[in-house]
Amino acid sequence: MATADEQGGGIHIGSVQGALAIGNNNTVTQYGGGAASVDAAQEELLRAVRALRADLDRVVESPQTVALGSELADTEAEIADSGAAGPGRLARLRTALTDANAVVGLLSSGAAVGQAVAALVGG
Repeated sequence: MATADEQGGGIHIGSVQGALAIGNNNTVTQYGGGAASVDAAQEELLRAVRALRADLDRVVESPQTVALGSELADTEAEIADSGAAGPGRLARLRTALTDANAVVGLLSSGAAVGQAVAALVGG
């Protein structure tokens, strides 16, 4: 007589990591994992970015501050997603800070972002 495997009715699962659903109309929800690990320098940059974003909401909008706000948002998202802002992102953020210097220079949060970026890129 044929076994269940030989008849096509057996299921063998050797190893599972993550979420798994078998059968029709199933829903899988996986908890855990969380956000990427962030080192201290990136965490400092993230705090400074968030503070500057909040401060920019209180200044008169200009093309430079809009561009800076966009770079800040992208930097925050990149750190949250991957745990770090990459060299290209840091370069774009540094350029946006320079372009919006007239406003950023008046904000202590702007100086903090500049210092955090300089610490990460070396200079």
